[in-house]
Amino acid sequence: MPKTDANCIPLLFAGDINLYSMARAFHEQYGIKPHAIGKYPSGPCFRSNIIHYTANVSIDREDTFMAAVVRFAEEHQDKQVLLIGCGDSYVQLISQNLDRMPKNVVAPYIGIDLMNRLIHKEHFYELCRQTGLDYPDTFVHRPGMGKQFELPFEGPYILKPSNGIEYWRHPFANQKKVFKMESRGELEAVIKSIYEAGYNDSLIIQNFIPGDDTFMRVMTCYSDQMGRVRLMCLGHVLLEEHTPHGIGNHAVIMTERQPELEEKLRRLLDDLGYVGFSNFDIKFDQRDGRFKIFEINTRQGRSNYYVTGAGANLAQYVVEDWINKHPIDFRVIDAESLWMVVPKGVAFKYIRQPEYRAKMRQLIRHGKLVNPLFYRHDCGLQRSIRLLRSQYGHYVKYKTYLGK
Repeated sequence: MPKTDANCIPLLFAGDINLYSMARAFHEQYGIKPHAIGKYPSGPCFRSNIIHYTANVSIDREDTFMAAVVRFAEEHQDKQVLLIGCGDSYVQLISQNLDRMPKNVVAPYIGIDLMNRLIHKEHFYELCRQTGLDYPDTFVHRPGMGKQFELPFEGPYILKPSNGIEYWRHPFANQKKVFKMESRGELEAVIKSIYEAGYNDSLIIQNFIPGDDTFMRVMTCYSDQMGRVRLMCLGHVLLEEHTPHGIGNHAVIMTERQPELEEKLRRLLDDLGYVGFSNFDIKFDQRDGRFKIFEINTRQGRSNYYVTGAGANLAQYVVEDWINKHPIDFRVIDAESLWMVVPKGVAFKYIRQPEYRAKMRQLIRHGKLVNPLFYRHDCGLQRSIRLLRSQYGHYVKYKTYLGK
């Protein structure tokens, strides 16, 4: 795509590494500082030199969110305002209010009905079944079943909510993003805790797919406003986080190609007429040699800079499509790149396979390593100190949850 001006003001929502990565993409490509609103005056976006960041603890409430969007649009009536959600709740708020957005607001998202169908895991797995996409062996547990259910597979078991947004609205002791349990008794106890906390949607119980973090994959796609996939980039996950709230979050990713998997996901998105960013969590099942889809996120993932770092700036795709109205050619990323948000010492300590360690060293040697948090245009003293503290904190976290 040609080098152009942004011709818009990006307004991003959240305050984590997802948002920072998108803001950096805008700054790298167009030299602009996006505006962003998150809940707290902390995290990688707070006091950043490349973001106009504002904290509002109620910004994830619909009335507060829409008031902020309307006010910002009125203050910039001579510009197009490009909305980007960097968390599930914000994406959902944008989607369900598409018809209420001010005229100068551009929101590159699907409608709420399709979004709810896709992000609800029970409905998503039914779609996978209908379209021939592989997914883990699954049982849907519904409120009221209690202990009266039979599973068609043995443990270990994976347990997670069908409705992640609703799940996090009902906290309880030892709440996790995903639970792994060896026994039926453990499984029943956690199910009881989840429903007693107030969650009232279905739960997903799955047969655990064996294999460590290196069996995971992540696919990031961009579909244009006509509903055609224009960009695909597959990441081979080498290390994940292992804290209770962060389990499953990526820590080290290396780009790779899997043409058959890419084509299946491209057909799914095109058939849906999907619009905007999408992100798939996937695991390779060595028992049958198939890639199993865990879920779709109707947004770019928190690790999205692995795509920008590999040479496909995500901000450019959405700006050229929605703002500058330029046609975009289909592209699958085949450039090799290494994305890492933990210190190299942590990565090499906990990624033990010799072939991956050798490839990582090669990519680092050739300057193909990217960490979205460390940016030469955003290296103020206070921010640098916070980042270094956070980086070294990973040594403690991994030792705590993975041992020596």
